[in-house]
Amino acid sequence: MITIFSNVLEGYNSNEIVNEIKSSLERYDWPESFKYGFTGEQEDQEESINFLTSALLIAVFLIFLILVAQFNSILSPFIIMISVVLSTIGVFLGLVVSGDNIVIVMTGVGIISLAGIVVNNAIVLIDYIDLTIQRKREELGYAKNHLPMNLVKEAIIESGGIRLRPVLLTAITTILGLVPLAIGLNINFFTLVTDFDPQFFLGGENVAFWGPMAKTVIYGLTFATFLTLVVVPIMYWLTYNFKIRVLRLAGKISD
Repeated sequence: MITIFSNVLEGYNSNEIVNEIKSSLERYDWPESFKYGFTGEQEDQEESINFLTSALLIAVFLIFLILVAQFNSILSPFIIMISVVLSTIGVFLGLVVSGDNIVIVMTGVGIISLAGIVVNNAIVLIDYIDLTIQRKREELGYAKNHLPMNLVKEAIIESGGIRLRPVLLTAITTILGLVPLAIGLNINFFTLVTDFDPQFFLGGENVAFWGPMAKTVIYGLTFATFLTLVVVPIMYWLTYNFKIRVLRLAGKISD
């Protein structure tokens, strides 16, 4: 057995270097009795990916079960879960635009944290839409499972306008609260009180560890706010329309 190890030079990404090495080794004509493998950082990274993937799937599954129990429906939790999945687009899009590297552990932790935040905003909006539709149905005396589609559209638009400010405030305050963590804002409060010298500086070792997680939540939440205010109401409209069509085919409601 021969072990070869090396550090990666500054300015290079270890994953890209390993992929280049793998490509070179695949082109080499190995004897049948010879084999190779990657250990060290790559082995630890693979274990972290498997653990975080399992943790994310378990968290999403538990969230879905709780939502189904609370909403007593499949469609509303389905919309919320779709918004969680789509919010990851904002994470990767933000990393591409900013040019930041993906840190497997902390980026994964950030995505799991993002799922909980996105779920909160979507729950608040969908629950308010349900309450508005129920109120209109009771005021106009329609059947339990039916409300004209034009009134449903009015309820969705009305709910989106009323919940606009809370959703934006939740997103903005969370993003602003994570900015110091993302840029590594350091203030020495002890010297600030004693000597009026805050010793203010940006960066440091903390930002190398916590920065990827904070940036992941910031990018994802920024994109998810658009999803909550635009995509979620559209998906609610489409699923409600689908539900009405199914109930009509089943003969449970009339035109």
